[in-house]
Amino acid sequence: MDAWETTVLSTPGALERVAAIEDELRLAVGLTALRERAGLSQRELAQRIGVSQPRVAAIERSHNVTLEVLEQYVRAVGGQLEITVRTGSKRLALVVPMKSAPAKGTPLPPRVNRKRAAKSA
Repeated sequence: MDAWETTVLSTPGALERVAAIEDELRLAVGLTALRERAGLSQRELAQRIGVSQPRVAAIERSHNVTLEVLEQYVRAVGGQLEITVRTGSKRLALVVPMKSAPAKGTPLPPRVNRKRAAKSA
C-alpha cells in the first residue's frame, strides 16, 4: 500500500465504506452474471418482469434492491431465490423458494400489491 492508500483507509469510517461498496459491486456483478448466463439481454429480461430496460439496468447497479424485485429478477432468469442466515452451525431460512419457478420464456404473473391484497382479504 502506498502512502495515499494508507492515509485514505485510516480515516474514520473508510473501511466500512469500502466494505459497503464491495457489497454493492458483488450484487451488481451477480445479477448481471445471472442474466447473461440465462442468455438474456436487459431488454428481454425487462419484458419478462414487466419493466423497462432502463429499470433493469438500474436494478443491476442498485445496492438497495427489494426482496420482491430480486425475486422477480431471479425467477425471470429461471432461478429460485433462497435466503438463509447462518449463525454458528445453525441455519434459518428467511426466504424459501416458491413451489416452482416458471419455465424459461414464461411470462410472470402480474405483480400483486401485497398490502392492498391483505386489506381486502
